[in-house]
Amino acid sequence: MATKTWIVFFSQTGAEIADLAESLGRWPDRIYTNERPEHLRTIDKRIESQGYFTLPNKPTLEDYEEFLVYFPESVITLHGWLRVMPPEICDKFNIFNGHPGLITSYPELKGKDPQIRAFEGIKSGKYDHAGAVIHKVVAGVDEGKVLMHEKFNTFGVELDDLFRILRDRSLFMWHNLLKGIL
Repeated sequence: MATKTWIVFFSQTGAEIADLAESLGRWPDRIYTNERPEHLRTIDKRIESQGYFTLPNKPTLEDYEEFLVYFPESVITLHGWLRVMPPEICDKFNIFNGHPGLITSYPELKGKDPQIRAFEGIKSGKYDHAGAVIHKVVAGVDEGKVLMHEKFNTFGVELDDLFRILRDRSLFMWHNLLKGIL
């Protein structure tokens, strides 16, 4: 059985990618990150051992097209990729994003760092549950169709717990999505 080319992008540590690859028993075919000073992050050792490619800090359409043209039927996943994909790339490729904010219930959690905003909403009594989604990537930030979501009760949840639970729920969804399409 042929498998699809799997391309991943990350801007932070890449740990989620490494955990997901181990869960699936398959590493991505290509791993990309953006330039960042070393003092701002540490890349997971498992990603370093697999190898990765570095794009400019703010990639242009041409930067993406330079290599994606060779992978037209690929599945692309974003794992903390803190860059907006150009509309032309979104239209040409099958791209999915994991988002640690339950935007199906709280659309105001779209964008960067939803975990902090969700935690603040939990503590203020505005939110009684939290969760994560995987959505199709379109030109707007976190605007694509939500394909999967996981939610949970937030009673007694502290910030570290919230981060851990969101990560675990995200990995569960990624595993289930990717085992069906790769």
